[in-house]
Amino acid sequence: MTDDQLNEEYDVEAPVHTEEPPQYGVGPFTIREVALVGVWLVAFVVSFFSVFQRDFASVWTWNLQWVLTIGVPSVAVFLIVLRRLSPQGIRRVGSLGIDQFASVAFSVAAVVWLNMVWGSIALTIDGPGSPYSWVMWVEFVLMVAGVVLTVFAPIIPVLEQDFRGRPEIPAHRSARPVRAVSPRPAPAPRPAAEPEPEAYATPAEQPAYYDTGAQPVTGANLGTTEATRTAAFEAGGSRDGFERFEQSLSSAEPVQEAPARQQAFWALVPEERDVVDEIGIPQFRIGPTAWALVVEDRGDSFVVRHEDGRTGYLRDVSGVTRG
Repeated sequence: MTDDQLNEEYDVEAPVHTEEPPQYGVGPFTIREVALVGVWLVAFVVSFFSVFQRDFASVWTWNLQWVLTIGVPSVAVFLIVLRRLSPQGIRRVGSLGIDQFASVAFSVAAVVWLNMVWGSIALTIDGPGSPYSWVMWVEFVLMVAGVVLTVFAPIIPVLEQDFRGRPEIPAHRSARPVRAVSPRPAPAPRPAAEPEPEAYATPAEQPAYYDTGAQPVTGANLGTTEATRTAAFEAGGSRDGFERFEQSLSSAEPVQEAPARQQAFWALVPEERDVVDEIGIPQFRIGPTAWALVVEDRGDSFVVRHEDGRTGYLRDVSGVTRG
């Protein structure tokens, strides 16, 4: 697969390339990958021998020691081989690339075997001898060789060619720089306590109630006659009172309506283009023979929904026809 095909696959807008000489190896594998597979193969065979001198117990039968000593490096080598034989397969483990995961796997295994070597040396100095066999030393040396072929390979002239000329792709979201943490806003101050209501006024202190042009009605003569109360009610609910109320409603400021939500639309691209996810991995393709449903217009990109429910980002929106 050429660099241009890789750039189209990963949707890289501005890849950085340098003119590099062709890289030769053994079949589809590079020299570094062949050496790493060979180191792992010897370590895998040796792992079936006994770690102790007296009683037989390999790392596969000694509790869970096999997970870090040989299990995780085996997974890393399997992914490296799978990457060459199936380029569309697994390309990362979590936020780590396959080469990064292999560096971590062989480094952890080397530290575990180093712990056994250190314990063997301490027992030899303090006691009659170490119960460990030669397997521990051989495995430690092989894991150190794996660390050299993974961690230090980019700075070794013979091996660094395997890392040159690789296309640039967006980093996984877990490997990107962290966002700044904003301080929490201060809580709003509590409203001041309302004053206590005044005592009810006595009938003599109550204000006078006026009819429209009629005689004032005080607390003393509020309930004098039924005709007085009826006149006060009719005057309060007159046409003039309703007109003043309607004028106050019409003079109020109009209520602002909420902005309308952006509607989806159909789009037709002039040629086949990739729809990718948020980290740049292609999800599906759209072409000039069928309309695509755009659920959101972000200016420089569209959010496109496939017929099966998948969504992705169309980064190249030039020449798109809206339906």
